[in-house]
Amino acid sequence: MIRHIGFERLHNFRDLGGYRTADGRSVRWGRLYRSDSLAKLAGADWERFLGLGIGTVIDLRYPWEIAAKGRVPESDSFAYANLSVEHRPYDQAEIDPELDPWRYLADRYAEVALDGAVELRTALELIADGERPQVFHCASGKDRTGLLAALVLLLLGVPQDTVAADFALTELATARLLADWEAANPGRTMRWPGYGRAPEEVIRLFLADLRTTYGSVEAYATGHLGVDPSLLPRLRDRLLEPAV
Repeated sequence: MIRHIGFERLHNFRDLGGYRTADGRSVRWGRLYRSDSLAKLAGADWERFLGLGIGTVIDLRYPWEIAAKGRVPESDSFAYANLSVEHRPYDQAEIDPELDPWRYLADRYAEVALDGAVELRTALELIADGERPQVFHCASGKDRTGLLAALVLLLLGVPQDTVAADFALTELATARLLADWEAANPGRTMRWPGYGRAPEEVIRLFLADLRTTYGSVEAYATGHLGVDPSLLPRLRDRLLEPAV
């Protein structure tokens, strides 16, 4: 099976299937995808996207981002939900290059985990109760998308080392994400050298802090997010291959 789905204008669209859980099960292929902004879909990319049979698109961006950059084209073939998980905007191009970049990003993720409880809970509920393939995305498919992907995989029982490796796959798209930013921002200078980067250290720092604060990812989900405990078996039943 193929993890990276090739598109002309999308740089970070991939399948979350195939990962093994600690109890020996594996995530189903073709059920859940993560991506950079689907507003870029057009032409042959659009046809390929429709061919995946997506039933739900979860857009994690701010409404003002959608107003400025557009959203996935409308279609009767899927439902669309805008769940803006981040509540404290910041401009990555203007991050102080003297700051520790990975600590800085992990702290921003902690803000999303704290502030975006309603939106993250709703996203998990949509994923757990979906009947057809689904995709969630933000702008680059890196930070907000990476956080939600990590939560889903960990709640499924995928080991943290595997989750961190999945997070870091965005590094394969860094050069293209930076080129997109430069094309969209003529005359601006990228001050921060970490733009488009996604080393494992970022998600490891975030998850260590999350466990320090809440005890476990499951406790965070049921406690701070307010996820009903019944969601966890529903999520696993939908996204994991049956136990042998």
